[in-house]
Amino acid sequence: MKYFTKEVKIGLTGIIAIAILFIMLNFLKGINLFQSSNTYYISFSDAKGLTKSSPVYANGYSIGIVRDIIYDYNKPGNVLIQIDADPKLKIAKGSSANLIAEVLGGCTMNLQLANATDGYYAPGDTIKGSDESGLMAKAETLVPKVEEIMNKVDSLLTNLNTLTSDPNIAEILENTKHVTENLNKSSADLQKLLQDDVPALTNKINRIGDNVITLTDQLNSLDLKAPLAKADTTLFYLQQMSAKLNSKDNTLGLLLNDTTMYWSVEETIGSANNLLIDLKENPKRYVHFSVFGRK
Repeated sequence: MKYFTKEVKIGLTGIIAIAILFIMLNFLKGINLFQSSNTYYISFSDAKGLTKSSPVYANGYSIGIVRDIIYDYNKPGNVLIQIDADPKLKIAKGSSANLIAEVLGGCTMNLQLANATDGYYAPGDTIKGSDESGLMAKAETLVPKVEEIMNKVDSLLTNLNTLTSDPNIAEILENTKHVTENLNKSSADLQKLLQDDVPALTNKINRIGDNVITLTDQLNSLDLKAPLAKADTTLFYLQQMSAKLNSKDNTLGLLLNDTTMYWSVEETIGSANNLLIDLKENPKRYVHFSVFGRK
């Protein structure tokens, strides 16, 4: 017990305190010194603000932490992220890791596990990393579009102010008011026409239609066979009369078709006319008249 002097006890106490402090600091960082883990390396072109002791997720579940961030001097422009993963986790070849920027700053790592068709990565292997745009990165891409839209909105507001300051706007609005009033009046007249005149006209048309139907029914009810038969008989007699007038086997036919009688009558009329003329010129030749008588 002579070796445990006061100085040795103080030194041992300090060492134990430093060890406990070291363990506590690592515990606060999420590093469990008493738990085994597998170390992997992931290559990225940009660490995107990833910090040590940041959690590493696989399908939304925390499977490890970021142990260290190392600049890859062998491949300038690349960064190696050292992670400690749960030894129970087997990372299939073909898997990749993404760095996703958060809205409020910071960055998280997410492993995209592939199907185990080509085997698994061994501890110490380097896994391929891929850049994935988070919400903030997408917001950054939207900023130029928003600025362009704002410029268009500003131009639109300027044009609108110019348009509203035009003195012709008031006149246009007044004309529009008059046009609206005229349209309202025309609409009222049209409504009145539809309510008053159109129903009356429709009733008249309906009555006319009813009369036409009645007339049609009356015509259908008439017996037209007897009048039509009489008309056929009359036409037959007219045809016979016309045929007789055109033939020469009767008196009327001869009078109408024989030119000899026409010329005889014409000659007789001419002789009678000459006789009358001679009678007027020489009456004594035909008439002898004396008051006292003749010897």
